[in-house]
Amino acid sequence: MKRIPQLLMALGALLLASLFVWPMWKIVLYAPQYPDGVHMHIWINKLGGSTPGTLQNVNILNHYVGMKMIEPDSIAELQYFQYIIMAMIALGLLAALINKRQVFLAWTVLMVILAIAGIYDFYLWEYDYGHSLSDDAPIKIPGASFQPPVFGRKVILNFIAVSLPHIGGYLTGLGMAFGGLAWYLKRKNDRNEKRTFSADVAAAQRV
Repeated sequence: MKRIPQLLMALGALLLASLFVWPMWKIVLYAPQYPDGVHMHIWINKLGGSTPGTLQNVNILNHYVGMKMIEPDSIAELQYFQYIIMAMIALGLLAALINKRQVFLAWTVLMVILAIAGIYDFYLWEYDYGHSLSDDAPIKIPGASFQPPVFGRKVILNFIAVSLPHIGGYLTGLGMAFGGLAWYLKRKNDRNEKRTFSADVAAAQRV
């Protein structure tokens, strides 16, 4: 029982490694000509999709309304964010080794801050792509924007855009939850140990 918080902390950190195995987010575009949807996947260090030509298809669709080409090499976050995650995995394992509730809490809070910052950065990226339209676009709709949702479902012309976490995103969220649970259980264990120690001291004094 005493080792459970430590194990949860280590598991929470290791779950972040899922971001290097599975996408963290997905955007699916449904339309009459794409009844099964165009599935774009966002990884920790790359962009792709359910098929090799997904990104090309998305760029073709974007071209008609004047949106910029999505070029993964030009997205700085794909270059450096992977190193932040590596650092958080290492810090999480170190926190498990230290086995202090304050350290568990610090790691979890830092992960929450990084997650919020990442989602906000994602919003800014989507906003730029959805609003910075070319004047030479084949299709021009005054006042229109083509920003997909950060989370949820949105109708954009004849498309339905759905944006949700993917496997890596869900497992990362689970890792953060494990970090928080590790802190809660460790605090509970520490309080029980303190009460037990106090009771033992009181009993010794009565003898």
